Amino acid sequence: MKRLIVALAVACLLPVLASAQSKLPKVELKDINGKTVNTSELSNDGKPFIISFFATWCKPCMREIKAIHEVYPDWQDETGVKLILVSIDEGQNVQKVKPLVLGNGWDFDVLLDSNSDFKRAMQVNLIPAVFVVDGKGEIVYSHSGYSDGSEAHLIEVVREHLK
Repeated sequence: MKRLIVALAVACLLPVLASAQSKLPKVELKDINGKTVNTSELSNDGKPFIISFFATWCKPCMREIKAIHEVYPDWQDETGVKLILVSIDEGQNVQKVKPLVLGNGWDFDVLLDSNSDFKRAMQVNLIPAVFVVDGKGEIVYSHSGYSDGSEAHLIEVVREHLK
């Protein structure tokens, strides 16, 4: 019976996995300094990068970002990975993003998706949502939600996709 359930689950997931998008969609966003960025052109000089959707009011998002911030220098030294944060804050909360980033000393690229255009294009339903993009620009991993320590799996995925 367990084998049947597993087989059915795999059969149901195959079409979803096959239709999963592999490249970043083209959406124009602003960074926290007002510069326009085309999301389809995000890159990291041929090395993997991580895109993390968050909001200032999302406690699991803050825990995840702070956990990554603690190990980020080591990750960069080892893999050259780059983290790009995408805020989905709307209205007045958008004004909280830059002070939050600067106040925490986060040395990440930060994009503002206050209309949720990129969020919709990436089919994000739950935050935090994390994507790993390999050096060729292919989305190779995605995950929603956060549990303490899950950043260790994230760096493993990055390591697997180094050239």
